Amino acid sequence: MKLVLTIVGVILILMGAVWILQGFNILPVGFMAGQMQYALYGAVLAIVGIGLLVLSRRSRKAPTASSDTAKKQ
Repeated sequence: MKLVLTIVGVILILMGAVWILQGFNILPVGFMAGQMQYALYGAVLAIVGIGLLVLSRRSRKAPTASSDTAKKQ
C-alpha cells in the first residue's frame, strides 16, 4: 500500500508541476498555456501529492503489550 501511495503521490506532484508551468506560460504547450486557473489547479494537485507522500512515509506504531492487555480486559 505504501508503494502505491508513493507512486501516486509522485505522479500527482509531477502533473501539478507541469500544470503550474503551463498556467504561468513557462511551458507554452497545449490549451492550458497562459491560463492562471490551471496554475492554481496544479498547485492544489501538487499539495495533494505531497500529502500522499507524507501519508505513505508515516510509520505505523506497533501495538504495545500494555495496550494489548488493556483491550483483552
